[in-house]
Amino acid sequence: MALTLYVDTARWRAHQQTVIQQFPGIVPVCKGNGYGFGHERLAEEAARFGSDILAVGTTYEAARMKDFFSGDLLVLTPFRRGEEPVPLPDRVIRSVSSVDGVYGLVNARVVIEVMSSMKRHGVTEEDLPKLHAAIENVRLEGFAIHLPLDRTDGLDAVEEVIAWMDRLRAARLPLHTMFVSHLKAEELARLQQQFPQTRFRARIGTRLWLGDHDSTEYRGSVLDVTRVAKGDRFGYRQQKAASDGHLVVVAGGTSHGVGLEAPKALHGVMPRAKGVARAGLATVNRNLSPFVWAGKQRWFAEPPHMQVSILFVPSDVQAPQVGDELVAHLRHTTTQFDRLFDR
Repeated sequence: MALTLYVDTARWRAHQQTVIQQFPGIVPVCKGNGYGFGHERLAEEAARFGSDILAVGTTYEAARMKDFFSGDLLVLTPFRRGEEPVPLPDRVIRSVSSVDGVYGLVNARVVIEVMSSMKRHGVTEEDLPKLHAAIENVRLEGFAIHLPLDRTDGLDAVEEVIAWMDRLRAARLPLHTMFVSHLKAEELARLQQQFPQTRFRARIGTRLWLGDHDSTEYRGSVLDVTRVAKGDRFGYRQQKAASDGHLVVVAGGTSHGVGLEAPKALHGVMPRAKGVARAGLATVNRNLSPFVWAGKQRWFAEPPHMQVSILFVPSDVQAPQVGDELVAHLRHTTTQFDRLFDR
């Protein structure tokens, strides 16, 4: 009895190939929980489609991934002086976002991040003259720019990259490789056409692994079903059942990521109104679960436990049976499955 991630493997891999064909020289990204699939599985997939490089989030992830992937490993988190040293092979490439960071990585393979409109980290235009001396003692693999997902001011993504290419060229810095994030295929093609001497490599994670939503599905096994009458007390907090129905215990709790959700950026009146409504229901202990039964997401009977959740199914709906599986709408990047099943 488990929370299972079912993968339509043929469909999932067909989608991967579509993305790979759209982005020549793609740098697949495997960070965090491996986009819900796990590091080992994504390393296997990247090796299967012949990638020479895999991007990871941290040096700790690189230390684990080196045993699963034999190609280059690009660490996306920028180097900082004073960070805990982690033993890594020479095939690991470090990102760096400051001139001081470049000086701190003598003889290392590095990618220098430039400051984009994200304003998260990166070298600035004022830093460029200082880079000439700094890069003499490192093995420069290229520059990189991390672009925002949304562009509310209408600024064109390609124009932002071009502006940085012009700055780097004016500073007489090497432009053999530029790593980019969050560009469309046609935008990447425009850049490659305008700068034929530069190799553009798109770092892609979500679009590659999670772009076809229908190729994967989470399901939780039903472990127990108990009938309750209105007013019956149940659960850790012994609250009363609001009506007749069934308590359904299903695999999948907080240790799996069930009930844990990252904040979302809300745009527009309707999404904000729904957010306010959900918050209001939560104050009276009404929280919608991700589990679906009889065509509807069912309410948590109480907050999810560590490894299971208890749902309330009203009496006018036929209850599931022990051993049934309930589809669960879960976010891949915050979910940890018990097992993965290829089908």
